[in-house]
Amino acid sequence: MGGAWATPDNVARVARHAESLGYAGLWVYQRLLYPAAPRNEYYGAPGGRWPQAFESSLDPVVTLAFAAAHTKTIRLGASVLIMPFYSPVVLGKALATLDVLSRGRLDVGLGLGWSLDEYEAVGAAAAERGARADEFLQCLDAVWADGETEFRGRFYAVPRARIEPKPVQRPRPRLLIGGYSEPVFRRVARADGYAGGNIPLGDLARVVARVHDAARAAQRDPTTLAIVCRAAYTVMPAAQGPGRRPLWGSVEEIREDIARYEASGVTQLFLDPNFQPQGAALASVLAQMEALAPAA
Repeated sequence: MGGAWATPDNVARVARHAESLGYAGLWVYQRLLYPAAPRNEYYGAPGGRWPQAFESSLDPVVTLAFAAAHTKTIRLGASVLIMPFYSPVVLGKALATLDVLSRGRLDVGLGLGWSLDEYEAVGAAAAERGARADEFLQCLDAVWADGETEFRGRFYAVPRARIEPKPVQRPRPRLLIGGYSEPVFRRVARADGYAGGNIPLGDLARVVARVHDAARAAQRDPTTLAIVCRAAYTVMPAAQGPGRRPLWGSVEEIREDIARYEASGVTQLFLDPNFQPQGAALASVLAQMEALAPAA
């Protein structure tokens, strides 16, 4: 959640409502700050400004822990946590704790981020960030492995120690990798799947093919990898007809689009109301959740 509607009561109510309606998961995103003069545009946003929803964004790990306390069965996902903001042992500890407290309901998306302002704020170096990401993932697996942990790499080191508790899910929570470069897809093939942003339907086949090609190159069965995508959507009062933007239309048209995403190879699509032109408001989001709820 982001913006003015991201309050404790709203987080709890949306979480409980999603669970009662049979949704598969609750997903959060990560933004650290809202720059006054962005060094990076947000995918061509007008004037280079970031979306208004980013002006205030709850911390994703804390928010998922809060949602876990108000639910029992729905899965909890982050798409994506930005690796350069953390050391792998600190993030590994936090996520293992969350997996324990949620009784094994956590899905973890990880990426490199794109904001130079956020990199500066955390003191992260852009140089060799791909190599750092590769080692970050290796270290994270070492932190979560059974028994004692010890890791020595170029960028990260963990002395021989016990790091407890371990995640409930073994050998780890489902790990998804986000991004679009070729090294990203190689990391996907070593993880459990792909975490995509708002990928247009017309580009989806190419993205799915890249995931599957990377899996085969790593001698993995492509069907074992999850492909999870964010979907910004807007419910319109009437059908928009041919030529409309996917996921913008009537409830029936959006349902048709969801089916098209599934047919294209997406294994889970999560609907994100934060970026609707009119903004997100609790009453409208709850009604949209009911209208778009999965069939029983």
